[in-house]
Parts: sequence; structure tokens; C-alpha cells
Amino acid sequence: MKTNMEDIDKLIKETLTEEEAKFYDELDEQNLWQMVFGIFKGKNSWVVYVMSIVQLIFFGLFIYCAIQFFEVEATNDLIKWGVFGTLALMASSMLKLFSWMQMDKKAIIREIKRLELQVSSLSGKISE
Repeated sequence: MKTNMEDIDKLIKETLTEEEAKFYDELDEQNLWQMVFGIFKGKNSWVVYVMSIVQLIFFGLFIYCAIQFFEVEATNDLIKWGVFGTLALMASSMLKLFSWMQMDKKAIIREIKRLELQVSSLSGKISE
């Protein structure tokens, strides 16, 4: 399958102009670190920064609640710190899920752009 994909990529690059081929290369698949740091770029990067800071705050709150949970002895206090810790961990997890969804969205947009280039390349070949 990989050689077939490489052949298709080679055919597409042959039909593209130099500028389009460079853009096509930028749309190549990214590794995990490129995807993680890629969500901090773009129009809505400030939202990702705010969400990351809030997520760290909730995780810190979870750590604090966990420490308090193991230091208290009364059952009511155990329940209180356990519930607060669970809620903080859930909130942190939800914000992390938001970040992963942003990475997935960017990957899908990148693939759509690749498809657009392929369609334009094929339409240019057909009209010739």
C-alpha cells in the first residue's frame, strides 16, 4: 500500500507547479509532537493557551485534593476531598480531550487540503 501511495504522490507532484508542490509537501502527515505544538498556531491559538492554563490549574487542584484526602481522618472530609478531587480530574480530562479534538480537526483539515490539491491537479490534467 505504501508504494502505491508513494506512486500517487509522485504523480500528483508532477502535475503541480513548484509553489503548489511545496504547499503539498507541507501538508504531509505529522508526528505527535508536530500535532501537539501545531494546535498552538493559528487564529484561535489564544483559546488553546487559555484551555491549557485552566487544565493545569484543575490538575493542580486535583493534586491538592488528593493530598488533603490522604491527610484527613473524618469520613465527611474524606468524601468532600474525594468528590472535589474527582471533579477536578474530570475537568482536567475534559480540557485535555478538547486539545486532542483540536489536533484531530487540524489533521482532517490538512487531508481535505490535500484532496483539494489532488482534484485541482486532476482537473488540470483532464482539461489539457
